[in-house]
Order: sequence, then C-alpha cells, then structure tokens
Amino acid sequence: MIDLYYWPTPNGHKITLFLEEAGIPYTIKPVNISKGEQFQPDFLKFSPNNRMPAIIDSEPADGGEPISVFESGAILLYLADKYKKFIPQDLRGRTLCTEWVMWQMGGLGPMCGQNHHFSQYAPEKIPYAINRYVNETNRLYGVLNKRLDGRAFICGDDYTIADMMSYPWIVPHERQGQKLEDFTHLKRWFDSIWARPATKVAYEKGKAINQGVPTVTEEARKVLFGQTAAVVKA
Repeated sequence: MIDLYYWPTPNGHKITLFLEEAGIPYTIKPVNISKGEQFQPDFLKFSPNNRMPAIIDSEPADGGEPISVFESGAILLYLADKYKKFIPQDLRGRTLCTEWVMWQMGGLGPMCGQNHHFSQYAPEKIPYAINRYVNETNRLYGVLNKRLDGRAFICGDDYTIADMMSYPWIVPHERQGQKLEDFTHLKRWFDSIWARPATKVAYEKGKAINQGVPTVTEEARKVLFGQTAAVVKA
C-alpha cells in the first residue's frame, strides 16, 4: 500500500517509526543519498526537492489515483490523518501537535543538521560555526526538556507524530556535543521511546539497508555538500 523512498537518516527514521507503530504494510525503496540516487529523474517526479523520504500511497482515502508526498513532516501529517493515529482528533490537540511538528522541521532538524555538518563533515573545522550550532542545539534540547517536564510525551500522555519527528534527531546526541544527563526530562522521554518495540524494529531495518556502506566518502561529499541550482547528474 505504501512505497517508502528511504535512507536511514533521522528524517528517514521518522517515517518507519510511524509505519511500524501503526502496523501499516509498506515497502522500502532505498535511495542511497551518498550515490546521488535522489537526483534520478523518476524520483524527482514526486520529490522535487531531491531529498528523501517520500512516499507513494497506492490506496489513498479518496479512492483515487496514487498520491505522492515528500517532506517528512508532510508525510507524517498525511499518514496520521489517513489512519487517524498518533495525532489528536480535537482542534486544540491537533493544533498543539502540529506546532511541535513544525518546531522540529524549522528548528531542531535544521540546527542539528548544521551541527553535524560543521562538527563532523566540513573539511575545515571552523570554531565559530561549530560553537554556533552546538550551542543552538543545546538551546533546543533545553526547550524540549522544559516541554517534557511533567509530561510523558511532547503533547501529553499520548505518543504522537510530534515525538516521532524529534526522537531521531536526538539519537546522535553525542555527535552533536550534547549529554542527555544534562536534560533529565528529555532523557526519560528518549529512553521510553527506545524501549518501544516498534522503535527497535524501525532502526534494525535501517541498519540492514546500509550495512557496510560508508555514510560519507570523498565522492559522497561532492554529492551531498556541493549541490547548487544546476542539474546534478547521479
């Protein structure tokens, strides 16, 4: 029913977390971003930002032609609405959940991504850039930690797509220069999500796909970090 175009990155893991939790049949279509497979013409037809994840739903709720969705936040909102799972159904609860989905997309994800780039992958170590993004990551961890004070999950008692959006970006906390022990409520939340069976299955599937494949080689750097508006040939 669902074809998932995927590579095991934080954004890719968001979608497998949902699909495994919901028990929805899906097929993974690997998109090796280090080899430039995200620039293949067939993929760009439904993922014009040349990024994964993306999905194609062959059985949309309206009974019409297959629907494709790109961008991880849009995908999770689409799936949550279709299956009425992991998103509150009341106005105020849905609004709250959507806020935290957007918070991750506009804050936690991009800032952690820049953190990874300058601290792990940049050929030149620029102290200002590293400090800037490590500190901003720390600030965002603090925001999430405060939100989780007195709450089991981001939106309250129930596990939602807001949690699925943020969790994968906390997994590489050590690479981001962060210590979970400094964030008591966030660590408790993090440990509780890792304890969920569906989380373990989602991450095991990711390991099976890129087992033995280097994340970033010199050739991959050119693909991942040298993109411009010009057409990139895989």
